[in-house]
Amino acid sequence: MTFRPPKPEPVRLDGPAGVLEALLEEPADAVPGRFAVVCHPHPLHGGTMNNKVVHTLARTFNELGIRSLRFNFRGVGASEGSYAEGIGETEDALAVIEWGRVRWPGAEPLLAGFSFGGIVALRAAGRVRPQRLVTVAPAVTRLDVRDVRVPDCPWLIVQGDADEIIDARAVLDWAARLTPSPTVKVLPGVTHFFHGHLPELREAVMSFMKDLPDGA
Repeated sequence: MTFRPPKPEPVRLDGPAGVLEALLEEPADAVPGRFAVVCHPHPLHGGTMNNKVVHTLARTFNELGIRSLRFNFRGVGASEGSYAEGIGETEDALAVIEWGRVRWPGAEPLLAGFSFGGIVALRAAGRVRPQRLVTVAPAVTRLDVRDVRVPDCPWLIVQGDADEIIDARAVLDWAARLTPSPTVKVLPGVTHFFHGHLPELREAVMSFMKDLPDGA
């Protein structure tokens, strides 16, 4: 059967620095026991919840029957507040997760993020214990990750080896030192924004999620 994407539902929710703008996408056959929160790239460099990599992550979760919440960090779009060095943005992500838990009692989050948003998702994962974590081209050369707690959930890193913004070797060297080790998928010839390679990103996430237990 051909997948029919759900219609995005605009959402306004309370964040620690004011109202956060978000989009909820809920498949008709949504698994009741989980939802995904997707974090966008750097707010000071044009990152928004409408970034095509963020959209691809949300759509992939939807194809798996998982509700998705993508949102604008403080100071982006209609979200109130101002840039806060990744620290405040982590609090934004935690507020979105809490909103999801209130809306769907008993449901547990999955987290994903791209570039700057990958580090935010990682930081949030250390505090909320998600079912799964997906970080795409995580910005380990742009944000301090020395004090970041390694999550104990299954974790996928997707990295293009031709990334012109986040050095692929730095990401791979960092990942190799982590315990427990994340799953790492390197995509040959792929640049930072996955131009022409979004289907490969989708397939990597689909493969990682294939053994996800049925939701409650």
